[in-house]
Amino acid sequence: MVAVDRGRYTCVLTDSADDPADRLVTAMRARELGRRSVVVGDRVALVGDTSGADGALARIVRIGDRGSVLRRTADDDENTAEGRLERVVVANADQLVIVSSLTDPPPRTGFIDRCLVAAYDAGIEPLLCLTKADLAAPDEVLDYYAELDLPHVLTRPDADLAELRRFLDGRVSVLVGHSGVGKSTLVNRLVPDADRAVGVVSAIGRGRHTSTSAVALRLPPDLTGSAGPGWIVDTPGVRSFGLAHVSAESLLHGFPDLVPGTVECPPNCEHTTAEGDCRLDAWVAAGNADVRRLASYRRLLASRSGDLDQS
Repeated sequence: MVAVDRGRYTCVLTDSADDPADRLVTAMRARELGRRSVVVGDRVALVGDTSGADGALARIVRIGDRGSVLRRTADDDENTAEGRLERVVVANADQLVIVSSLTDPPPRTGFIDRCLVAAYDAGIEPLLCLTKADLAAPDEVLDYYAELDLPHVLTRPDADLAELRRFLDGRVSVLVGHSGVGKSTLVNRLVPDADRAVGVVSAIGRGRHTSTSAVALRLPPDLTGSAGPGWIVDTPGVRSFGLAHVSAESLLHGFPDLVPGTVECPPNCEHTTAEGDCRLDAWVAAGNADVRRLASYRRLLASRSGDLDQS
């Protein structure tokens, strides 16, 4: 499933994963699915009119098992009286591309940290994509993540995207980032007819493509190699990436540079402060990790219940 708009789902129907002749089919959810959601990236079974002809409508009757699920907790203004909403961003992705500009707007490592936690929690690999490298140096950001085995790419408007394309080749990659970081520009450069593709979704969905939906776009064949065709999932610019759905233990896994420092902590240490004999402070003071990383980890711990700190 590649897009959803106002209760209509756009699916790509192919005979095989390597078949470049995509057929777009519009479908609706069958009643027997109940309340189970269908999201971009889901592999679904269709019945009914799958011709893709104008006005044709199929039905989604089954959702395949999901290999991965990328989630975020909704912003405060999206929540209800019943509690905080957990939103599935995309299913079956294997790479999260965190797009951050080096200036205008400046990089926000707190947001990047949140995305890393979400990626590790979902079991997908992260990639840091730093845009506007022609306007500012990446040293400060890269130094912050020096202790992590975090792959990264730099992009400039006057340079090709060969390195980024190598990471995208043969994979399903989700692009996330704040508005203004250049994510849409990247999408249009990677998929030259992306605007046209979104227009098709709007027509099939009987309305404009909403700004709250993700859209999956197949990379052109000449951008892929022997690994097979790749997909990118373009998501709207987000203000926050809430982590209230992530357990405290999983949150720590998003900071692998700090994990060894917890070995000497007392049982059931919450790691929130140096009090209570938490050994993380001594670990950092000994030069084993960046003090800013510990501060970020503790901010996330403190904000899990309310997720107020989205920096």
